[in-house]
Amino acid sequence: MTSSQVKILCLGDVVGKPGRTVLRERLQDIKQQNDIDFVIINGENAAGGLGIDPGCADEIFQAGADVITLGDHTWKKKEIGPYFKSQKRCIRPANFPPGAPGEGYYVAEHNQVKIGIFNILGRVFMGIQLDCPFRCADQILNGPLKDCAIIVCDFHAEATSEKIAMGRYLDGRASLVFGTHTHVQTADEQILPGGTAYISDLGMTGSTMGVLGMSAEVALKRFLTSLPEGYRLATGAPYLKGIITSIDSQTGRAIYVNRISIGDV
Repeated sequence: MTSSQVKILCLGDVVGKPGRTVLRERLQDIKQQNDIDFVIINGENAAGGLGIDPGCADEIFQAGADVITLGDHTWKKKEIGPYFKSQKRCIRPANFPPGAPGEGYYVAEHNQVKIGIFNILGRVFMGIQLDCPFRCADQILNGPLKDCAIIVCDFHAEATSEKIAMGRYLDGRASLVFGTHTHVQTADEQILPGGTAYISDLGMTGSTMGVLGMSAEVALKRFLTSLPEGYRLATGAPYLKGIITSIDSQTGRAIYVNRISIGDV
């Protein structure tokens, strides 16, 4: 890797204690083995599988994350609002209405290269009314991130079509667009014609023994009976899923993007 390249590791939704534990046990080795410069982790399921609190966020940062992104469960833990004031590297979707605590973007620096990260939430099948993510992305790119050499977008969304559309919309304007939320890693990693690295979903970081990181027994009861049942975390066989991509800091274009799946699977 030349000095003009920045190697970025992005990991999908961290689910509860199993996800946080595997981060603590494996992330530093992964960074060293792959010569990683910068780490972005989606942490919106880090606290018991639903939301994130300050303690869980600190644990993810201590494990080696540079930036934490979130999603539709951002506000499940009320303690996170005040945390945003002291920890700017934890960002929430930018298209929440004005007045929401926190910011939807963060500007980092690596070897004098400005890296802009922003987080937006999709609207299709999400059951939440938010500002248009496409117009929100325009505002961020033309505003707080306009001077960044490298720009990364975490698009937290359900519909694959909406994610692919965002990738196309940002092609040539962002260095990397990755999807989160479904917890299932997609096999469509690619570099788009304008030089933007893209994948529809990173997958998740947590236990493989359940359903999307939660107890299989509980999930089956919900499907078979249509009755409410409180979710519990799955345990055992933890893994990390995501991508590694290298970005040319001079052009902002991706050089390559590779999926990773590491753990007891």
